[in-house]
Formats: sequence, structure tokens, C-alpha cells
Amino acid sequence: MTYQDTLDWMFSQLPMYQRQGQSAFRKDLSNTIKLIEHLKHPHKNFKTIHVAGTNGKGSTSHMLASILQEAGYKVGLYTSPHLKDFRERIKINGQVVSEQFVTGFIEQHKSFFEANSLSFFEMTVGMAFEYFAKEQVDIAVIEVGLGGRLDSTNVITPEVSVITNIGLDHTQFLGTTLEAIAFEKGGVIKPNVPVVIGETQEETTPVFVKLAETNNSKIIFADQEATETYISDLTGIYQAKNIVTVVHAVKELQQKGFNITDQNIKEGLLQVVKNTGLMGRWQTLQTNPKVVCDTGHNRDGLNYVMKQLSNETFDALHIVFGVVNDKDISSIIDLLPQKATYYFCKPEIPRGLDANELKNIFSAHNLKGEAYNSVNEAYKSALGAAFSTDFIFIGGSTFVVAEII
Repeated sequence: MTYQDTLDWMFSQLPMYQRQGQSAFRKDLSNTIKLIEHLKHPHKNFKTIHVAGTNGKGSTSHMLASILQEAGYKVGLYTSPHLKDFRERIKINGQVVSEQFVTGFIEQHKSFFEANSLSFFEMTVGMAFEYFAKEQVDIAVIEVGLGGRLDSTNVITPEVSVITNIGLDHTQFLGTTLEAIAFEKGGVIKPNVPVVIGETQEETTPVFVKLAETNNSKIIFADQEATETYISDLTGIYQAKNIVTVVHAVKELQQKGFNITDQNIKEGLLQVVKNTGLMGRWQTLQTNPKVVCDTGHNRDGLNYVMKQLSNETFDALHIVFGVVNDKDISSIIDLLPQKATYYFCKPEIPRGLDANELKNIFSAHNLKGEAYNSVNEAYKSALGAAFSTDFIFIGGSTFVVAEII
């Protein structure tokens, strides 16, 4: 199979949560355990950091990878979803996995995948572990896909576990309360492995403390600890919390013998995009008019994005916006500014919500705009309508951002 044939097979034949939604969600790790046994436990050949959380886990993972790269380590990075190319999910020192490895891995194990009905996410996790082991990385930063306890990545025993924060997202899978979601994400806490919690929250703290006690794990609430102030090339104001979380995770690594200097931390945080290729986090696409995109899509994420937007200076605001069809729009709509022109669009995936339906929902809340046939058509219309002193924001869904970048 060619690389494109391989991707077509992976995307079309196998269930994938990001495209299909609930039908692709697995509620146990039995398939992943079968897979890693089939692959002869590649994840045991390198050290890991496990990163979970509702928001910020992608940025946090990339920051950690960048710092470790600056310290001279060969660093694997596994994240999801991708924006442009599937291979963004699996990187070593910022370089994506080769097309040849992706194709070869699928061809070699395709009969096993089919016989055991492996999901897209399960096989992708196996691919990442196999690649990192083959390339002999020193350490890999592994981002949880969904939840934690039952996520396919949750077969590793990391050097440190990280949970950025807890918000109400993916409630159809993880529970409808912060406590329930914290329990699911807290499943990454392993026996005798320190865990860094990014944000102290009244509802979730007792859950994490109990899980840490049960596992005899040191627990650090990063936002309760004093730390030096660092800056990053990831400029969103919400990154300040992620930076604090990252710094305390690095401190735990230092205590385990990792040679990471303060200069490595500073340089790593300033070179995240260059070192890792991260995209879509308050990313400026052009100026005059200024165009910014951001992948924040749940209430907590959009809340930070809208605060950032309120700090910008412009004459008029244009918002290109699209969501998936299982999005609880009522949970986010009050965050969005009424003094803006909206360009409603449907991301080009099966889960995309129809642009006219989105327009009708927004109109009922006095948010005005027009529906467009595609994300690109909406974006072109916004560019055509905006003056050089205006501001265009693109967001609502990772998939909307992916079509613009």
C-alpha cells in the first residue's frame, strides 16, 4: 500500500473517536494489552511522561518535549489529534515519523489489527511505542487521548504523571461531574510515581489526593508551589498555568537524575514551536488584518481564548466558527462576543455540525452572521470583509483550525 492507501484504510475501516464520536470509544484496555503483547512490549524500552487533563495537555506535552530536547535528550512525542498530517501525532525531536514506517507498520500487523478489531487509536498508540523503541529514544512524552483510566496510552509506567486540569468535556464518556471526570483522568496515577496536578480545584482535589494515597504516589499541586517566572513562545495567556505545571514536572525529573538545567528550561519554553512544530495555539496567521486561530473548544478552553481576545485592539471583530455535532453549544455560547460578525461553517468530517443549524442556534442568542459551504469559504469571506484594522478569529473546533492552517 502507498502512504495514502494506508491512511485511507486506517481512517475509513476503523472507528476513530475524533471523526465518529461515541461509537469509537472503547471502555477497557484489553485490546491495547493484546496489542502490546503482540508487539513484545515496546513501551518498556524507553522512559515516559504521561500527560492527561481537559485543557492544556497538548501544550504541556510539547513544552516538556522541548525542554528535554534542549537538555540533550532524544525525545519521543505522542499527541492527538493531528491538524494537517497524521504523522504529526508521532515525532522524535520535532521530526514526524516517516511515511515508510507508517506504511510498513500497518502492512506488517494488518492481519492482527483486523482479527482483533483494533480501533484507530489503539493501533496508533502501538505504532508510536514501536517507533520510539526502534529509534531508541531516551524518553517519550505521551499525551492521553481521552480520559485516562481506560485510555489506550494507560499501559505505561511513567517517570512522572501530569494532570493539567479538569473541566466538563466528553461528559458522554467520562461522567457529568468534575469529580467523576477527575476519577477517570486520575487513572494515570501509578503506584510510587509522582503526579503533578496543574490546577487546584475544590471538587477534584479530594479525588486526586485519595488516588495518590492509594498508589503511594507523591502529589504536587503546581499552582500551590512557588516557582520562578518563565516565558514561552506560546503566547496565549492560558499558557502561564501550563508553564507552572511543566516546571514542577521537570523538577520531579531532576530529582530522578535527569540532567536538566535552568537554562534548558528557559530555552525549551522559548523554542517550543521551533523544537516541536506545535500549531494552533493562539497562532497568528497574518497581520493587517490580524488573523489568529486557536484549537480551544470546550468551555474552559474557550474562556481563556475569549479573555485573550478581549486584550486585542481592533476596529471590528470577525469570527469564523464551526463545531462538531455532539458539542454542547449551550455550555459555550455565553462566552462568545455579541459585538462580532460570525462566519458559520462545518468542518469537513462526519461529526461536523451543519453550518445553517449552527447559525440558527447562534441567532437565537443574538449572535449574527452567515452560513457558508465550507471552512475555507467562510474564511475567504471574512478576509474579504475585514479592513486592515480589524481582527479575524478562527476557532470552535480543532478541525476548523486544521482546515485553515
